[in-house]
Amino acid sequence: MTDASAESPATDAPVATLLVLAKAPVAGKAKTRLTPPYTPHEAAELAEAALCDTLDAVRAMPALRRVLVLAGEPGPWLPSGFEVVPQCAGGLDERLAAAFGACTGPALLLGMDTPQVTPELLAPVLGPGAWRACDAWFGPACDGGFWALGLAAPDPALLRGVPMSTPTTGAAQRARLTGAGLRVRDLPALRDVDTAADVPLAAAEAPHGRFAATAERLRRTTVR
Repeated sequence: MTDASAESPATDAPVATLLVLAKAPVAGKAKTRLTPPYTPHEAAELAEAALCDTLDAVRAMPALRRVLVLAGEPGPWLPSGFEVVPQCAGGLDERLAAAFGACTGPALLLGMDTPQVTPELLAPVLGPGAWRACDAWFGPACDGGFWALGLAAPDPALLRGVPMSTPTTGAAQRARLTGAGLRVRDLPALRDVDTAADVPLAAAEAPHGRFAATAERLRRTTVR
């Protein structure tokens, strides 16, 4: 296993497709686990801010394609430069598998729950040596899941059937990769924003983003 920090930074030559799996930030449908204490509208504001920070980081990086795999409809929050494709039906493992199944060549998939993601964090996967002696990149999440998954040769079978949304999802997914004989490199662990307790912690880890600004505005204007 190679330390990701040892990799060269990304260059302007695209080497991979970048995928973002997301749910449209609609009140009552996005980030429902934040309510209460946040209202459905406030939860949607936080979801939109997290998604925008993620899309900004992806947009800043060289990519063969930038694809938003979306549940719902795009809105004014969507920047230029992204293809939008609908998520398929089924569980999260099926939706992840379908997103990779539509790719040819190396692909990196992110969620919308880690507004702390930066171009610097993504750079190891997109540099000139990113896929040399490497078949997969794995970004663990602090809750036991994962925030990033990169595959040199996307194969939906590597995701189908992996139990999702459990404290051992990340371990199970990584074991699926290594069990298939893939050489895996790890990215730093990040915190998913799943509950209200995660909001100030994630904001503190990315204090200059839209998510942090939104979290601070809601803290100042709302009595909880």
